[in-house]
Amino acid sequence: MNLSRIRRLLELIGLLQAGPGYNANALAQACGVSRRTIFRDLDVLRKSGVPLVFNEQRQQYRIPDAYFLPPTNFTPEEALALIVLSHEMGDHMGVPFFKPARSAALKLQSSLPARLRQEVRSLTGAVNIRPEPNNALQGCRSIYDELVRATARRKAVRISYKGPNDADAFLTKLSPYRVFFSRRSWYVAGRSSLHRGTRTFNLSRIQQVEPLQDTFEVPRGFSLDRYLGNAWHLIPEPGRDVEVVVRFSKLVAQNVAEVVWHKTQQVVFGDDGSLEFSVTVSGLGEISWWILGYGDQAEVLKPPALRRLVADRARRMLEHYEKAKRPAR
Repeated sequence: MNLSRIRRLLELIGLLQAGPGYNANALAQACGVSRRTIFRDLDVLRKSGVPLVFNEQRQQYRIPDAYFLPPTNFTPEEALALIVLSHEMGDHMGVPFFKPARSAALKLQSSLPARLRQEVRSLTGAVNIRPEPNNALQGCRSIYDELVRATARRKAVRISYKGPNDADAFLTKLSPYRVFFSRRSWYVAGRSSLHRGTRTFNLSRIQQVEPLQDTFEVPRGFSLDRYLGNAWHLIPEPGRDVEVVVRFSKLVAQNVAEVVWHKTQQVVFGDDGSLEFSVTVSGLGEISWWILGYGDQAEVLKPPALRRLVADRARRMLEHYEKAKRPAR
């Protein structure tokens, strides 16, 4: 057996052991080989004594949790990437509820050979990741744990939720499809009985979670990307998608262009150094606030509805400052 196949088999074991399950197409794509090759590799694993489990209903393969892959010899680059990422994402400024990642990084670092440990220690001091300030979600650990558990077990929950504009909290039965972190906070997406459809809830606004015995199935083909569509961030609005074009001045053009703000964005620099930023979004509300953040360095070219919305908010903002300039009576 050649070295490349051994590496692929180890990668296959890692995927099947770590994930909830994969079908043949997903395994072939992850390993960069054909379905036929994947089936041959799976057969090799079976004959080698690896306990493969196949879910007929979902057409997925996995390896039971009780089976463990022998310890891996990390390269300095692999160890560095895991340790730095776990340190940064697991400290007090990182992703909430990821402190165990920092603990895992320390264990990994202590288990490395002395020479590699010293090399990684010197490298970690040269690397720093500064994530955006996020919602610390104080007191929400039990809510997070309960939702992750319910999502994994396909069990519904009843949540008490109070949105930013709600006078009182409301109750809804939730079938949690995915728990996910986006930009600054944790969210859960799933079917809400009250709204009779899929909704997104911010964990910081969930006041209580009650586990239920009711089971559910995630709709076939569901994915966060498909659910969120072309929303600027998290709130897709009803109606047809809209093409937005914004011109940014030379002062901020480069800063805007070097970031991937949205999966549909296109940028074109003008001869004067300005930037024409085009994007297709599901709704104008979220992107309007982003544009306003650039003040007089951004101008909406289209659609007219967004141009009016931004202008109206800018006028009201100016009114606040004009009032502040008036002498008190």
